[in-house]
Amino acid sequence: MDNRSRQWRPECGRKLPRGTAGHPPMEGAREYSRAQGERGRFFAAALLFAVLLFAAIFPMRVQASDYRLGYSTEPSNNDYIFTTKSPRGNVGKSMSISFRVRPTDEDMNNLQVSLAETGDFQQIEERGEGDYLVDYYPFEILETTFVPKHIGNVKQGNVKSVSISARVRRDALQGYYSIPILLEWDGGSDIDYVNVWISTSSDTSQDEEEDLKEGNYFVVGENQSTPRGVYPNVLNFAVNFRNKRETTAQDVTIHMELSEDDTKFPFEINDGNYDRTYERIAYGETVSAPYSMAIRKDSYTGYYPIKFTVTFRLSSEGDLHTEELTFYVHITSKDKEDDLRDFDANDRTRARLIVDSYYTIPEEVYAGDEFELILNMKNASSDVPASNILFNLESEKVDDSAVFTTESGTSSLVVNSLAPGQSTEVRAKFTAKAGVDQRSYGITVKEKYDSPEFKNAEESIVVDIPVKQYARLSTSNIDVMPDSITVGGESNVMFGINNTGKVILYNVSVSFAADSIRPVDSYVGNIKPGETGNVDAMLTGTAVTMDEGIIPITITYEDENGNACEPVTREMTLFVTEEMPMDWDMPVDGDVMAEEPSFWDKYKFAVLGGGALCLVAAAAIVIRIRRKKKAAKEEEDIEDEDI
Repeated sequence: MDNRSRQWRPECGRKLPRGTAGHPPMEGAREYSRAQGERGRFFAAALLFAVLLFAAIFPMRVQASDYRLGYSTEPSNNDYIFTTKSPRGNVGKSMSISFRVRPTDEDMNNLQVSLAETGDFQQIEERGEGDYLVDYYPFEILETTFVPKHIGNVKQGNVKSVSISARVRRDALQGYYSIPILLEWDGGSDIDYVNVWISTSSDTSQDEEEDLKEGNYFVVGENQSTPRGVYPNVLNFAVNFRNKRETTAQDVTIHMELSEDDTKFPFEINDGNYDRTYERIAYGETVSAPYSMAIRKDSYTGYYPIKFTVTFRLSSEGDLHTEELTFYVHITSKDKEDDLRDFDANDRTRARLIVDSYYTIPEEVYAGDEFELILNMKNASSDVPASNILFNLESEKVDDSAVFTTESGTSSLVVNSLAPGQSTEVRAKFTAKAGVDQRSYGITVKEKYDSPEFKNAEESIVVDIPVKQYARLSTSNIDVMPDSITVGGESNVMFGINNTGKVILYNVSVSFAADSIRPVDSYVGNIKPGETGNVDAMLTGTAVTMDEGIIPITITYEDENGNACEPVTREMTLFVTEEMPMDWDMPVDGDVMAEEPSFWDKYKFAVLGGGALCLVAAAAIVIRIRRKKKAAKEEEDIEDEDI
């Protein structure tokens, strides 16, 4: 639809001046000059010529009666759309336009369907003294009128039922309309047509009654198995309802009929309302009404009919119609009284149900991981059948906590019957508890079943599931002393290996290997959970380090069966350099040759020290001589005084 057609309004028409759109009306023509009159006649003639030419090229699109009275634009030539019945609508009300899409030459991926925007329904008509642009498009132009509806992927040769809605204009004329439908998909598009019938009568009950005479609208329980529940569990199930008629059902309510009689209704009535409502259910569409029902304590084993009442309308303002449908569920609970004599377990024969074989997926179960248990259950009796069989799988507990758990919290499995010698496969998913020790844990298979003479027989069988723990270890800081050696030198490496898991690490060994060192293997031995094994190794340099000095460390160990486990790698840094011996003939500092030291250079400190000692001794002798002379002089002076 072009910009002009986007301005349509629900009113019947819009008055235009004589001549052509945008020119002055004819009432003021006498006020114009002769030239202006001639110009008006020229444009009028041009418009008439254009209309005649348009009619010659598109004869079907200039006759208002084609659309008012319902002449078809050859919908039989549609490429992809076909109908078996024309959709019907009433003026002023919403209607469903239902049809089928069938790709003929290619797949339609990401198909979208909508009402096509078109100007085919516009007509220029002369009424009185003016020309009117009359719009015979039967639907109201709203924001959502031309919004595409996503259908999805439709394979070539397949058929897809589609229904789109539109509101009929209140001033629409009664009759058939050929409505263009736009189909768009990845890599292509097309416009096909659907004939619809518009009625001016406000009462559609007669048409709806004709539709209802053809039979029920809904099919219940299609493509689903009978839900089966076991007391005292909750039965979660859904009931399928499919609209099998080529008319969209609106304002749909699905009502479950309840009963206080436990022989007729097996579920507890815990909610005040079990209705499920849907705004509309299109032709061919299936809805699933979900239910979660607790089974009554006083219920009996057997099939129960659950009745549903479905109410709906065939139009938004049509009458309310009702259909009654029945759906069955099977309940396993207590049995009704029989005519057998007083019960004596020793006098009654019963089937023998055994675990013929079992395995897990994956084969090895690790703590903290999920696995699936597959049991092959067999009726080992030669002539006694078993029926209404209930298997309850219960896990062994550690510290009052189950070793094996399920998402639902229970593993109850039901088998209808096992003939003598017959086997069946039972599957259940579990998750092994993360913190348990590595050993085997039991799952008890509790059986409850019926035999012709023995009701509610009970047996228990235990299967063992080995649970393994992942080996885990860590290392302490790696000490390298020294961290740089020369070729032929040695460095001591020490660190600890901590067993952080729950299993013993057997035959732990550590190896060092690099281009710059001699390969070394250091045996540590077995390391128990929570303990530490120490590594003390000497590394010898064999070549100069040509890289960043990284020395790989590989830690290997075995499991309890002697199988090698995935090695653990660490890294350390050690540089190996070339030894540089002192050579006096070698250049020093790049340019100056080192000379052999002289006698003075070698012994100057000794000579200086000896000289210093001699000076001290000479000084002491001189001082002593002077003191002796002084003393002798003093004695002579004393003698002279005496005389």
